[in-house]
Amino acid sequence: MDPTISLNDVDGDPVSDVSAYRRLIGLLMYVTLFKPYIYFAVNKLSQFVTKLRTPRLSDVHQVLQYLQSSPALGILFPAKSSLRVTAFADSDCGSCAVLRKSTTGFCLFFGHSLVRCKSKKQVTVSRSSAEAEYQALASLTLELLWIKQILRSLEVPLSSTIFFLKYENWQSQ
Repeated sequence: MDPTISLNDVDGDPVSDVSAYRRLIGLLMYVTLFKPYIYFAVNKLSQFVTKLRTPRLSDVHQVLQYLQSSPALGILFPAKSSLRVTAFADSDCGSCAVLRKSTTGFCLFFGHSLVRCKSKKQVTVSRSSAEAEYQALASLTLELLWIKQILRSLEVPLSSTIFFLKYENWQSQ
């Protein structure tokens, strides 16, 4: 799914029976546990469960066709990998055209394997891109603490944790 496309709930004809769409979105949310590369598309399409239009229904069918054409893709856990948690976070300031809320996104890698990714609208409206990035970093920090606790309870020795925050408005002085 192209991230530059802005989806809305006004184009196309309204769909009266949304139960099939809701079932498909629920199924796709479950599939994202094993195929995290479709998370972005499923997240975007799940925002239209209440006001469904025909273009969104065809978008869900495209995701299903993509999954059917690539059954071998999934998460790979190599036998030899470092015990390092690496995380990346970013936010898109004011990306929701309707509510003007920013979107936080992050992904966590254990060694070289992607184990968690998340994209969510922020609760409050950020007044600046720096504030949106700070909220993304706070969300990522909570997730890293959760992962660290899980690894500690499983008695997995953690060598280090590294996280990166993408901040495009940074200017060196």
